Amino acid sequence: MTLQLTTPAFRPAADIPVRYTCDGSDMSPALSWTTPPEGTQSFALILDDPDAPGGTWVHWVLYDLPPTERTLPAGVPPDGTLPSGARQGRNDFGRLGYGGPCPPPGPEHRYYFRLYALDKKVELQPGSTRAQADRSMRGHVLAHAELMGRYRRA
Repeated sequence: MTLQLTTPAFRPAADIPVRYTCDGSDMSPALSWTTPPEGTQSFALILDDPDAPGGTWVHWVLYDLPPTERTLPAGVPPDGTLPSGARQGRNDFGRLGYGGPCPPPGPEHRYYFRLYALDKKVELQPGSTRAQADRSMRGHVLAHAELMGRYRRA
């Protein structure tokens, strides 16, 4: 089964507006997704930049989103646990929650939002790393969706 992930903030493979980056408000864009496969117990969301100079840079780690959720609002606060019960991990900026695109000046970078429908909860504490989330998700992904945006600093 295929999941689809969309945002009203930008078209797939298009430029991410400045307001969602470190050059703007550094707020997360609103996201929505289609109905997951039967058996979905939670969602996880990872945002990363594979074009970072030192290797892939993790911008957002979010897990244990309830299976009934179909949206995230813009500007998700940097809280360890959200009202829905979802938890946020630590990004490579060393902070909880979303850290927007902030590449060094130069070539354009690609930013991948990846949503995973899981057959279990990740059940990690707030502040966990992407590596910890990846280990917990291994073998439990029922479906996934990907949305890519681009950003470049002059």
